[in-house]
Amino acid sequence: MGSQCVELPYIAGDPNIIFFTDFDGTITLEDSNDHLVDNLGFGIEKRRALELDVLKGKLAFRDAFKVMLDSVPLPFDECVRILQRNIKFDPYFVEFYHWASDNNVPIVVLSSGMTPIIKALLQNALGDESGNIFVIANDVEAREGKLIDEAGGWQIKYRDESQYGHDKSRAITPYASLPEGIRPILMFAGDGVSDLSAASGSHILFAKQGLDLARYCAERKMPFVPFNNWASIRAAVQDINEGGLRNDRLKN
Repeated sequence: MGSQCVELPYIAGDPNIIFFTDFDGTITLEDSNDHLVDNLGFGIEKRRALELDVLKGKLAFRDAFKVMLDSVPLPFDECVRILQRNIKFDPYFVEFYHWASDNNVPIVVLSSGMTPIIKALLQNALGDESGNIFVIANDVEAREGKLIDEAGGWQIKYRDESQYGHDKSRAITPYASLPEGIRPILMFAGDGVSDLSAASGSHILFAKQGLDLARYCAERKMPFVPFNNWASIRAAVQDINEGGLRNDRLKN
């Protein structure tokens, strides 16, 4: 069990639930990457056209997302400062975070965004109290011959070689493969096209109402729980946690 906890750190405290979640547009009220592209890059119309191509299977997410971010010319540090001023969290997420910390529910952020931006925004919202939240995301790197913090100097550095750039299901699968009695209940919350790889990997999927992930699941008759904010997620998770629901009582 000891070596297993090293390889699978989120079971170290023997949690009943592990809560995986998207970041942008799920924890935040606005997608930080969309904010950059729509306001500082080539705009919402081109971004939305690329997203629809991804949903239709015409374009890989990693290719579309890189084109979007490449349209933002500002230095990376300036992008971070702009996002810190403009991106707000769902106010109920902070309450959920504190509830999860008090009830041994680790929160794992699985994001197609960039780790430095996510950590800066988490610091804004949670301060130094973010010990129960883990971030698995893409990174940022300098373009050849340039510095990250100069105009046109940065680009996204993908986490893996998949069509998503970051295949979120890879973080969930090792926990889903655990035997009954050890395996926690795995939950995932998301909103958009970057969450497609994780949509089928959890026991319970929360999809933000009216957005791409919910539409995708509805069209394919994939079970999901719609949500508008983290108050409803907390109510559902708290009910399951207090009810003592374990994996062997869930339908896979």
